[in-house]
Amino acid sequence: MRAPRLLAASLAVLAAALVACSTDPNTTEGSATPAPDAPLPPIELAGDWQWTPQAGPLELGVTHTQYSLDDHGPAEARRRGMDILANDSAIWQNHHLMGFGSGNPEPSPGEYDWDTLDARMQLTEQTGQRSVLTLCCAPDWMKGGEAGETDWDELESDPEPEHYGDYAALAAEAVQRYPQVERVMVWNELKGFWNHDEGRWNYEGYTDLYNQVYRAVKDVRPDVLVGGPYVVMISLDPGSEDASSFAGPWGVADQRTLDVVDYWLQNNVGADFLVVDAATDTRQETVPAPMDGNQKFADVARWLQERSDLPIWWAEFYPEVPDGESDEATSPANAAVMLGAVAAMAESGTAGALLWGPQGHSLGSAALWTDATEEDGGQPTPLTAAWQFLVPHLAAGDVEIGRSPSRPDLLAFRADDGVVVANLSDAPAELAPGAEPLQPWQISVGGRDS
Repeated sequence: MRAPRLLAASLAVLAAALVACSTDPNTTEGSATPAPDAPLPPIELAGDWQWTPQAGPLELGVTHTQYSLDDHGPAEARRRGMDILANDSAIWQNHHLMGFGSGNPEPSPGEYDWDTLDARMQLTEQTGQRSVLTLCCAPDWMKGGEAGETDWDELESDPEPEHYGDYAALAAEAVQRYPQVERVMVWNELKGFWNHDEGRWNYEGYTDLYNQVYRAVKDVRPDVLVGGPYVVMISLDPGSEDASSFAGPWGVADQRTLDVVDYWLQNNVGADFLVVDAATDTRQETVPAPMDGNQKFADVARWLQERSDLPIWWAEFYPEVPDGESDEATSPANAAVMLGAVAAMAESGTAGALLWGPQGHSLGSAALWTDATEEDGGQPTPLTAAWQFLVPHLAAGDVEIGRSPSRPDLLAFRADDGVVVANLSDAPAELAPGAEPLQPWQISVGGRDS
């Protein structure tokens, strides 16, 4: 494992991270960088800033999806993307056992095909980071399909209960094949585990699968950390059916998702960390203001901490941009609201969080490099420089989060050797008298003024 590099040793490296110290809010890509040995210009933060130390180390990572620096893409685009990934863009890289870029690992019982997952694991090795494996999804023969066949339309179906043991055995094969895997997350968003008769999640079935996987993994690799239940913490509009009493400026939690967590906590046979995911919009597609929406990540963490002392990991997190703003992967608004989510996690004691889809995509969330399947791809995005600053510092636990009561749309992060500041609004924002204001959704990375 490559130890996170503190910026004290490399402000110049950050400057060479293929992104500028500030992002033009009218473009979708980072602009040219200063010379690698040039110090970043200081950012003056005047006014009524209030600073909160992060609650504990936060390890950020990425989850590779269908297309992510695959070796059949344009070579130069792939190289550029790999340079970005290798340069403090992740502590962890997550891959799926099947789907999301990985082929069917066991098309027929006892017959394995690891080629695509081998390639994804090699990518993590080449870029010097640590490996997470999401144990999802299942071969067709485990869910009522034909052995030797793969119907990708059925990817999100759950295995049949009589094959939970077969899936657990496959999980054990995987962690033995890949000794670099340090953590596994069991399943993905309870895909397929829905009780249609009762209109709720089949948390009993999921927990049965989880327990069999947990035992099988620990039997062969007791060092591997295992987590679940990887449920989506859904928000509803106030007054909705299935609304719980757990609410915030982001909406009301769906009681059915809370029930999953409570059941799993009470009935799992063991766990090393607690996995959830969420978006900030409601099921009714109401999008809160960015600061209100991102409060959800802190509130959910605290709700979980009331029930468990397990470390909290966000397997996926989707802070939504306001209506009317672009949600493209290279959107400045998407980058800014992403930093708001990270700030809420850092303040609330989250232990890990994975960015879904670091390569440019059409999924509606921010990416770290543009689509490397294109000849001119692999370029930095408005998120890249700030993310690369934060990854090693948040992992070291030395970041303070700044908020200004008089300018509530501003957000800042500072460490001994640098500052990130972001404008989470569609209007210019003044940082200090006489200083150039931050433009709508602009992010700047620089040195400390004092």
